[in-house]
Formats: sequence, C-alpha cells, structure tokens
Amino acid sequence: MLASLLSGIVRPGGDTVKKKPAAIPPRQPPRVPVSPSDTRSAPDPFSIVLPAIAALGAVSSIASINWAAQDKTPDRSKPKRKAGTALRDLETCCLGLTEIFRRFQKHPKLFCGEGASPNSPLKFGVHSARVSPDSARVFQQIVNDVASMLVLASQNAFDVMSAVEDGEINAPEELFFGFGECQQKLNELIQSRATLKTTVEVGLEVSERLTSLVRDMKTYRLE
Repeated sequence: MLASLLSGIVRPGGDTVKKKPAAIPPRQPPRVPVSPSDTRSAPDPFSIVLPAIAALGAVSSIASINWAAQDKTPDRSKPKRKAGTALRDLETCCLGLTEIFRRFQKHPKLFCGEGASPNSPLKFGVHSARVSPDSARVFQQIVNDVASMLVLASQNAFDVMSAVEDGEINAPEELFFGFGECQQKLNELIQSRATLKTTVEVGLEVSERLTSLVRDMKTYRLE
C-alpha cells in the first residue's frame, strides 16, 4: 500500500491510479549570434521618425480650426462622412501612433539612436546603423505602418476639422488649447534639434495626449 501511495493515488476499493509524469518543456534552440558579415546598413531612422511626428502634427492641427473656422454657407459642399465616424477613426489613428512610438522604443538601435553619440541632433546622416536581416524586416514593417498612419491621420483630422467648422462638433476652447499645446511640443522638437531619443519620447507623450483629447471631443458631437 505504501508503494502504491508513493507511485500514484489509491481510490476507495484499492485501485491505484498512476500519476502522469510531468511534461518536459521543449528545449529552446540556442540563439545564434548574428555575424557582422550578415548585417546591412539600414536607412536613416530619421526618415521614419519624422513622418510619425508629422502624423501627430496633422492631428494637433485641429487646434487651428478654433480661430480659422468660417461660417457655413449654403453652397458649401457637405462632408462625405459623419462627425462620429471621423472622430472614431481619428481616435484609432492616435492609438496606432501610440503603438508605433512604443515600437520605436522597443528597438532603440533602429529608431532611438542607440550606439550613436547621445547628443547627436535630430538630423539626417548621424544615426544610421548596421542591422540583422530580422531587424531589417522590423524596420520595413514599421515604415509601412507609419506611411499608412500618416495618410489616415491627415484625412481624419481634415474631416474632424470640417465637422467643427460646419457646427457638427461644438467643443469648448479649452479642448482646442490642448491640441495647441501638443503642437507646441512638436515645434520645440524641431526648433531645439532634439536628439532622436528625446523625439521618440516626446512623440509617445504627445500621441497619448492626442488620444485623450480626441476622446473628449467625441462627447461634444451634436446629435
């Protein structure tokens, strides 16, 4: 009986149920270091971080409609999309941009200037690095995502601004001031020639702030 207890579980009646041996996790293959001869020179990371910043600039330009809007006239063409749809799609863009800047931070050698001088300014020609084939694929994937997001952010911001001008969204001035503050942060990056690392950090901060502002604006849409 003692042996049965040690090797399994004894059911009432004397039957023994043997325990199944613990599953052995599969061994992970050793990580093979990338040979220096199998690396390639990647495009300048500024060429992809700058369009991502431009997409944020497109969204933050909503600030300008607060003072640049004109009264609606009878002959003005009607927008193709409803304000609610434009706001929802713009929020999705802001979330997508936030994820892009987080991905930048996950790959600091590719997008944050890691390996270059920490004080290198935001300009072309000082941040390029040699990368593995896997890193090159990551770079190209993010290039595609940023390109798509720039187009969508510009179009959705335009539609939201049109909705404000047409009176479909009646948001308070404080909300537009928030977009203006985001514009100012982006302008300071360019004026101060911030480092690539700082640019990515501020880009993430601004993308999160814009997401919050767009969500707030949804509550001021007129039914």
